[in-house]
Amino acid sequence: MLLSPDVGTALQDLGVAVRYHSSLTDRARELAILQVAAKWDCAFERYAHEAVGRRVGLAQHEILAVRDGSPLELDDPFERSAAAFVAALLDGGNIGTDFYEDCRAALGDCALFELTTLVGYYATLALQLRVFDVSVPG
Repeated sequence: MLLSPDVGTALQDLGVAVRYHSSLTDRARELAILQVAAKWDCAFERYAHEAVGRRVGLAQHEILAVRDGSPLELDDPFERSAAAFVAALLDGGNIGTDFYEDCRAALGDCALFELTTLVGYYATLALQLRVFDVSVPG
């Protein structure tokens, strides 16, 4: 982001909005971020957000399921719908009308917008982290 401060600052502002000023629950947000990290195989994003995920209550088996693509069993209906919506976005983004309406009924328009924005933002970061070879600390 230091390579282009104006763009980097705008991107950082978007990150603040999707992380700290959205209607998503902390768990739903971190699950979505980890889904993006898994899709892009982004080690740094995974490293950073697995730690955050633990702090917001994600169990190790949930984190591992997202990491390795195993079925994710979530008790909370909001989280289940959010994770399914994110999975569909990451699988090409072709969301059928019935699925969209089911997610809209479960999550609401605001959360759908925030999830699509979050996926796009973290996909951008994952791409940049890979291109500029940002490694995991340690």
